Amino acid sequence: MDFALTSEHELIREMAAKFGRQEVLPGLTERDREGKSDRTLLDKMGEAGILGVSIPEVYGGSGSDYVSLGLVCEELERADTSARVVLSVHSGLHCLTLLQWATEEQKKRWLPKLASGERVGGFGLTEPNAGSDAINIQTHARKDGDSYVLNGEKTWISLADYADQFLVIARLQEPGDKARHAAFIVERNTPGFSSRPIKGKLGVRAGNTGQIFFDNLRVGAENRIGEDGDGFKVAMSALDHGRYTVASGAVGIIVACLEASTEYARSRKVSGEEIGRKQLVQQMIAHMAASRDIGRLLYYQVGWMKNTGIRHTREVSMAKWQNCNNAFQSASDAIEIHGAYGYCDEFPVERYFRNSRGAVIYEGTREIHTLVQAEYALGYRTDRPLARTLPKWPVKA
Repeated sequence: MDFALTSEHELIREMAAKFGRQEVLPGLTERDREGKSDRTLLDKMGEAGILGVSIPEVYGGSGSDYVSLGLVCEELERADTSARVVLSVHSGLHCLTLLQWATEEQKKRWLPKLASGERVGGFGLTEPNAGSDAINIQTHARKDGDSYVLNGEKTWISLADYADQFLVIARLQEPGDKARHAAFIVERNTPGFSSRPIKGKLGVRAGNTGQIFFDNLRVGAENRIGEDGDGFKVAMSALDHGRYTVASGAVGIIVACLEASTEYARSRKVSGEEIGRKQLVQQMIAHMAASRDIGRLLYYQVGWMKNTGIRHTREVSMAKWQNCNNAFQSASDAIEIHGAYGYCDEFPVERYFRNSRGAVIYEGTREIHTLVQAEYALGYRTDRPLARTLPKWPVKA
């Protein structure tokens, strides 16, 4: 097991860091204050090749490995969470799930346009009354000949107003009490589809979040991903991919907090002495540094497991749980170090704090991940071999 980054990894990291500096940060304070997202950012990500990261070359992507996806997420979130969320949804939840579950015909149909940024992918699982208990979703699909009719709604959907197509999980409407689910690609221009933004968010204000609705929406069987009854497995596979991008992105917030805090601690003086000399400030700085290094090791491990085709549900849960908790703590400490200045947007740490709070909730709350890890440790939870696995890297044509 070798976690040393290659020269290609370093180039990809620098590319993403440069994109964050040049395309994400300019005007960010104003967008965040006003709660406005920038749709053109998605086009720029497509042009830069970011939306094709870890999609095989045979489908029009960069062909880079899964560790590369984590590195890009870290650097994007170092700039702002709204940028990383795009990659989490488009690449993690949507594209990697298609790579794992779609037929070859479906992959050739959708992945090239997704890799180039011609199309942007979204994901629809959470509902107003089904979050952590996702198996109880109420959006339903009724089979009608060679198609399905969908009715229902999804909420807290990133890119709800921007994505061109959504991977949607629905309950199959059929006789009997046993719940079965199916997964579908639903395109925005399909009659019966609509979306509505969610306003007044605590964090990720520069990102688009909303609700999507299905009103007697008809989708062909050729848009079904997997078989009838595979929907929940597809959803859980998607969450493994999404959690990886959230875990790696959280390290970006930790890095940003550490950079801002060390700079401020060296420049701010109390009684003629830099506050960085104070032991309690050093304690907070040290925790950020440890969280950064531990966080990277956790997501590098998951990236390596993805590359080698090993199931990683426990490991990605651990990475998501710990990295998001540590990002939130780092942001809280960063505000403490900045004092009153940390409480206003003159400095970026208050934005890191607001943004990091959401990640403790989405892609599985910290309480859910606590239970997951305990059940693995106690032997109550074990992983069966996956019916379909993510292709090992490098992916052969």
